[in-house]
Amino acid sequence: MDAEPEILAELHRLRARIPQLTGALAASVDGLVLAQDTPGIEAEGIAALTAAALGVALRMTDATGRGDLRELLVRGTDGYVATYAAGRGAVLTLLAQDRVNVGRLHLEGRRASTRIGELVDEAARSEPSPQSRTARTPTHAPSGTTPLPTRTPRTPARPRPAANTRTTTES
Repeated sequence: MDAEPEILAELHRLRARIPQLTGALAASVDGLVLAQDTPGIEAEGIAALTAAALGVALRMTDATGRGDLRELLVRGTDGYVATYAAGRGAVLTLLAQDRVNVGRLHLEGRRASTRIGELVDEAARSEPSPQSRTARTPTHAPSGTTPLPTRTPRTPARPRPAANTRTTTES
């Protein structure tokens, strides 16, 4: 992504403004890391967990009629995990110590997520559309390069019974 250096710079500025932040991560809503400043923490795992939590939070706001998700705050005994919507396709996740000023965390997190959302959305608009990319893609890979792997959806080997169905065995 072309915006990665700018996103990383925003994460560094955010950590400088809030000394109690122990990590900052920008990820796609699918759980792919866009940029990270998370020393000592596996960014890919946090991005994947953020995507899962985002899915639950979206269902919660939808089921309760609370509108579009804006942010998610989780408090543990040793600190906070705050996730903010950043544009249409990204999220900002902040890790903070327990002694952080939560109001300041929200203020700075919301500002940074707005800026990161603008960067991500701008980069998405500047990328060529899928049709124009496929039209320019060569039919064979140039010598010395290997094609990128593609992801294919996994299907279950066999259907699982519904969780609320009762199974019985007769003797």
